Amino acid sequence: MTTAFAWNPSHGSHSEVGHVERPERLEAIRQQLLSSPIWNRLQHTDPLPVDLDAACLVHRRAYLERLQQALQRAPTRLDPDTYVQPESLAVALEAVGALLAITEAVLEGRADNGFAAVRPPGHHATPERAMGFCLLSNVAIAVRWAQQTFGVERIAIVDFDVHHGNGTQEVFYEDPNVLFLSVHQFPHYPGTGRMEEIGEGRGRGATVNVPLPAYTGDDGYLEAFRRLLGPVVRRFRPEVLFVSAGYDAHWRDPLSAMQLTVTGYAKLVYELMEWADACCDNRLVMTLEGGYDTEALAASVTASITRLLDPMADLEDPIGPAPHETTDVRDLIYELRLLHKVA
Repeated sequence: MTTAFAWNPSHGSHSEVGHVERPERLEAIRQQLLSSPIWNRLQHTDPLPVDLDAACLVHRRAYLERLQQALQRAPTRLDPDTYVQPESLAVALEAVGALLAITEAVLEGRADNGFAAVRPPGHHATPERAMGFCLLSNVAIAVRWAQQTFGVERIAIVDFDVHHGNGTQEVFYEDPNVLFLSVHQFPHYPGTGRMEEIGEGRGRGATVNVPLPAYTGDDGYLEAFRRLLGPVVRRFRPEVLFVSAGYDAHWRDPLSAMQLTVTGYAKLVYELMEWADACCDNRLVMTLEGGYDTEALAASVTASITRLLDPMADLEDPIGPAPHETTDVRDLIYELRLLHKVA
């Protein structure tokens, strides 16, 4: 496999002392990759130049104007969780540009798959507001850009961040050509993502939410991927698969109560690669969302990228197994299979 990799070098300009969404997250990932033999196997890609016109593919112009006005008062907060510095919008646009560079490499056939390691994250940002550490809806912008630039029509988005991707869902909730699937802890921030949220209008059925209880571990996630999400993706047959890759469901993460491991994440990536192979000529684009224990984050991202490069590569888990007993979610998955008519 050929795997493209991009990051946004200016990300350090978006920082607030003591905040959990901090530059050390991305630096830990880069340092671990740099010390790994896979670094030289990656196809390193610079961010594409991106301006506000790209953001307007998803976001209201009035919101972007409010965001620019907030920058003039920076440092400040847009909500209780989401901060901005004077350069934060430029940083967020560069993050989008890194993801667009990966998207371009995959859709032009220069890479089979790719990973954009960027911050700030994006999946909570709605068309009209920032929230949950997110300023711009990175994946949603990339999807609309791919449709506009490459004529791609049917796209699937898988979000395995521990928090529901409410912003991404809102963008595509009535769109029958974009399948959105989210696996997340529930109840948890932001309070959305119930199983009954399945889309509206022509988009009804094109949203699949898997609200998992606390302490769901590797086996529960794999059950959801293999028994529910995989069949739904294969039925939809997307032309490209996007992934909001949040690593805050790791058992060491301070913002969740889940039990995923490094090897568990690698198994999820293997499943995603299987779907991409079956449906869309391996076209798989991943981008970073959450993950706030830097050691667990760096190890999990490295394992994911190792898997992208070689589905059969041997992997080690430097963090170790989850310490708590996990929750059985088979009944929940069965109920969801009935809801989404999965045989």
